[in-house]
Amino acid sequence: MTAYAIGHLHDVDLGADIVDYLKRIDETLAPFGGRFIIHGGPATVVEGSWSGDLIVIAFPDMGNARAWYDSPAYRRILRLRTDNSRGDVFFIDGVSADHKATDVLAGLPMIDQPLG
Repeated sequence: MTAYAIGHLHDVDLGADIVDYLKRIDETLAPFGGRFIIHGGPATVVEGSWSGDLIVIAFPDMGNARAWYDSPAYRRILRLRTDNSRGDVFFIDGVSADHKATDVLAGLPMIDQPLG
């Protein structure tokens, strides 16, 4: 199952360290099958509010996502980003191509329905 590394970054200082990070990150992704799906850019907000930059990297599975993040190659450049931005980063599994919204209800206790 495809897994995603998602980052919501704020206050990015686009200086020499971030430029170096950007130049080096692709080579850290390749051995783990990682590829950018979303990499910043303007968002068209249709509900609520949004600020910052969204980054989404797809991996073949959660094992590859975690192995990439923990790899020596990525650890060598990680501080280039963390010292020059703030934000949240997390991993999440994707869903199958035939996923339906109601699939999330499987295994949940039934919600009481009014009788009549």
